[in-house]
Amino acid sequence: MSADVNLPDFRERDERVRCLTYTPVRRLAGLSQPVFAAYWRDVHGPLCARLPGLGYYVQYHFSRRVSANLWPVPAGVRRMDVVLDGAVEIGFAGTEEQARFQAVSPVLFEDEHNVFEHTVAYDLPDGSRTLVDRVADPIPNGPDPLHRLHLHLNGGAADDFRSWVKEWAQGLAAAPAVRKLRLHQPTPYDNAHPAPPAPMVDHQVSDERREIAIVEIGFDSPLAAREFFASTDFQDTVPAQAEKLRSIGVFPVTGVYTYVRDSVMTTAGLRGSRSAQLIRHLGAVNQIQDDVTHRFWPGG
Repeated sequence: MSADVNLPDFRERDERVRCLTYTPVRRLAGLSQPVFAAYWRDVHGPLCARLPGLGYYVQYHFSRRVSANLWPVPAGVRRMDVVLDGAVEIGFAGTEEQARFQAVSPVLFEDEHNVFEHTVAYDLPDGSRTLVDRVADPIPNGPDPLHRLHLHLNGGAADDFRSWVKEWAQGLAAAPAVRKLRLHQPTPYDNAHPAPPAPMVDHQVSDERREIAIVEIGFDSPLAAREFFASTDFQDTVPAQAEKLRSIGVFPVTGVYTYVRDSVMTTAGLRGSRSAQLIRHLGAVNQIQDDVTHRFWPGG
């Protein structure tokens, strides 16, 4: 079934995020997925949310267990050789706010080795583009209600790859089945200047991951996605995909957790993601009133 195209489009709310990084992560070897997710959500996440200057902070948790029928990879296009457990977007209203965050960021980076084996911060100095967003909740915190994928696209050294990806993403976003589409086109990653500078964490990428585009795309369900893949609108783009793409990584999202939006900490940022879920589930209105929440702000 197709999504309801009459739903409001909330894409304009992302335009205030000007400076951005997109960082794929892989959990520390030997760390179970539940422990990794709990630490990232409830220990590392609130620490990051409290750093000054931060305007936007969202975690996307991936699944390693789901891999079949996620995206039809065209003949001749390789599957990207990388294992990831999630990605994070960190954004700022401007360069001044970003500089404030970077000045104190070592306290965050020193925590990364407790939970991450590999992190790579792709720089988006001009931000990203949300081409469609029919999801009403601006601060999701929990299991993803969408069938959402992050596509990591490698086009080799083709001069027109960036313009093609932009045009292709715009075409996908116009399809009624697509509920959310966000496009990231970062500057090429430089292994000689590893980022973020977290000690004891790997920040190197292979050649196929040095210059990529990332598409976040969401559907109502796996069925809606499969119906879209079979449609003429999608099938007509397959020859161009086969021509422009060299490899593609497809990562299914299991949960989306928002800690800062429009420079304001969410309940997840203040209290931890799972505490915020409990407050919402139990309807604990008193826990989100000013006389309670101000006690959790830095300085109390």
